[in-house]
Amino acid sequence: MRLRALLDTDALGLRLLGGEDELDRAVRGVMTTDLKDPSRYLSGGELVLTGLAWRHDAADSESFVRILAGAGVAALAAGEAELGDVPDDLILACARHRLPLFAVNESVAFATITEHVVRQVSGERAGDLAAVVDRHRRMMTSGPAGGGPDVVLDLLGSDLDLRAWVLSPIGRPIAGSKVAGAALAADVCAELAAEHLAAARTGRRGPHRVTVGTATYSLFPIRASGRSSGASRDVRETVLSDWLLAVEADAGDWPEERLDLLQGVTQLIAVERDRRDAARTVRRRLAQEVLELVQTGAAPAEIAARLRVAAPVLLPGLGAAPHWQVVVARVEWEGGEIEGGPVAQSLLEEILVDPLSAGPEHSDRIAVAHTGDEAIALVPLPAVSAEHDGSEEGLLADSLLEAVRDPLSAGLDDDGRLTLGVSAAVHSAEGLRGALEEARHARRVAAARPGRVCAAGHQELASHVLLLPFVPDDVRRAFTARLLDPLRDYDRRHRAELIPTLEAFLDCDGSWTRCASRLHLHVNTLRYRVGRIEQLTSRDLSRLEDKLDFFLALRMS
Repeated sequence: MRLRALLDTDALGLRLLGGEDELDRAVRGVMTTDLKDPSRYLSGGELVLTGLAWRHDAADSESFVRILAGAGVAALAAGEAELGDVPDDLILACARHRLPLFAVNESVAFATITEHVVRQVSGERAGDLAAVVDRHRRMMTSGPAGGGPDVVLDLLGSDLDLRAWVLSPIGRPIAGSKVAGAALAADVCAELAAEHLAAARTGRRGPHRVTVGTATYSLFPIRASGRSSGASRDVRETVLSDWLLAVEADAGDWPEERLDLLQGVTQLIAVERDRRDAARTVRRRLAQEVLELVQTGAAPAEIAARLRVAAPVLLPGLGAAPHWQVVVARVEWEGGEIEGGPVAQSLLEEILVDPLSAGPEHSDRIAVAHTGDEAIALVPLPAVSAEHDGSEEGLLADSLLEAVRDPLSAGLDDDGRLTLGVSAAVHSAEGLRGALEEARHARRVAAARPGRVCAAGHQELASHVLLLPFVPDDVRRAFTARLLDPLRDYDRRHRAELIPTLEAFLDCDGSWTRCASRLHLHVNTLRYRVGRIEQLTSRDLSRLEDKLDFFLALRMS
């Protein structure tokens, strides 16, 4: 806005004392100060408001005005509430330095002037930025990307002082403006993503207002630009794949013009998202071709040839042929009417990204196919990792979901479930079929566990415990009841603690002294309890078979 516009606004109570030839200067902001030297807080273009508390004599006026002029401020407005009329020495100093000077009527608060300037300047900035965003959108939709999301977020930061970030559905930072300062902490990203997914599942329209710590954020969903917005589309089909724009501000009191601007920004970023998804088509097709060969029993030489085609795409510049891991994920919704495969595919492409990476391109080193409710990922590992112990090589199921469990649980709500299985690394085409079955079996182990988000790895398939989830429920109940119900009934009547004694005895591998020490019992008391267990169950705890039966019954109960 121009100084002339301020003078023409009667409600501001401004009277021009000097600088009539400078009234076309642009005002970019406003600052109130009574410091003798406010230069460190000035960046140029401000209307400076002062109550003159810094002035003690005429020399102070010259020094103060010289500092303001050197900083490039637009004008000075002096209040009349403290000293009455503005001193002549200040008027003369402003004339010498060609600095426009206004007097502020004592009936007008500085806050009134500040609010008016901020509102006008912000509106003008938003209009200018909207034009830039619109031009940038046209560039991106008609040709190569004009710098991606970072450029637009930089504009939000520089022109509207808005700190903003683009996050994946699980909270991975994809873009942020350079003026945003330090990157968002990982736990803040995860919490914002969880809040966004929870709000989306309730059907509430964005932006969603969230407070994390002392900061308030407004969350705007970023949907694929070509996606239908019809009411018939089920939110569960897309909620776990949409990006979001997190703005550190409360959009609740924003004018419609600014909200429209931010919606335009999300549409612009959606174009980049579509471009990224289109680039993944090649990798998805490679994964589909390899998996079809594996599942149809193709010759290893044919599978190896296809892998040689895939390796340069997934790991460009890699000298040796990589090793591979297979990850299987399944998303299931109650009712079964929604296909979970595409959602699982998008999630795997996010989950398998290196957690230390940022930006959209780092996820493009993984090939993921889907069929039905199942998604299958081929994850390349540099062959150099073969020097490590195979049991520790590559991805570990326990760590894959650790950082994203809360956001995913919010998106799945109470009617969805994600289960995931990870194979061991294989070093040739011959091993891929076994790796696929291993990953599927690990996923079934994960599915037998409680919780909305579960994973299991190949390491867990080497234990007899993996058999327990696949025992039918009626067999479980009959088996445990036959062995443990007599002990539970006895404990209930006599408080004999036979069940805890049995657990400790087995955990101590049948050692009388170690078990007695753990339970703080005399060995003879322990022998009496074990004898009572054997009498009630007609079993012999000196026999390996009976020990194993008791162990399994306790694990299944």
